[in-house]
Formats: sequence, structure tokens, C-alpha cells
Amino acid sequence: MLTIAPDVEVLTRFGRALADPIRCRLLLALRKAAAYPSDLAETLGVSRTRLSNHLACLRDCGLVVAIPDGRRTRYELADDRIADALDHLRTAVVAVETDRTCPDADTEGCC
Repeated sequence: MLTIAPDVEVLTRFGRALADPIRCRLLLALRKAAAYPSDLAETLGVSRTRLSNHLACLRDCGLVVAIPDGRRTRYELADDRIADALDHLRTAVVAVETDRTCPDADTEGCC
């Protein structure tokens, strides 16, 4: 049975998904259009095994879904609003100075 996750859990899952550059690239690719794993692996320049692991993580986070398509499986974002969220995050992060870290980086382990 599907349940609605609490806000903090949703954000934690989204953050976990974005914590890896390959998963970020996957989400950005799927933002444009649904795709098959073989095509995604070629586009991203990673092995199919590695890609499969990242897709599993994104599925577990609830960000992508696997759609059976005959003998193949196509992947797409689980909700169109995820594409909007990615666009908003990208534009918000562009406004941050890239040569600075937050003041708590050394003590808190962030940035």
C-alpha cells in the first residue's frame, strides 16, 4: 500500500537522489523525455550496471518510475512536478557564488 511520506522524509529522499552527479544527470535527462536504460547509459557514458543501480535508487526515492514497454522498460519522472522542482533548484543554485562555502562547512560537514 502506498502512503504519503512526511515532508522531511520527502526532502531527505530528494536530497539523497541529488547527492550523486550521475543521478542528477539522470534526472535532468528524464526531465526532457522518458528513456530506455540502454539509451541513458550511452548518453551519460556509464555502464548499464552502474546506471541500473542509480535508477534503482531513484525508484526507491520515488522520483522515477519504470514503465513496461513490451520486452523493454522505459523510465520517466514519477510526476511532472519533479521536472519543475529541478528547474527551480537549478535556477536557485545558479544564483549562489560557486567560490564560497557556507561558514559552517568545517564544523557541520556541509557544502
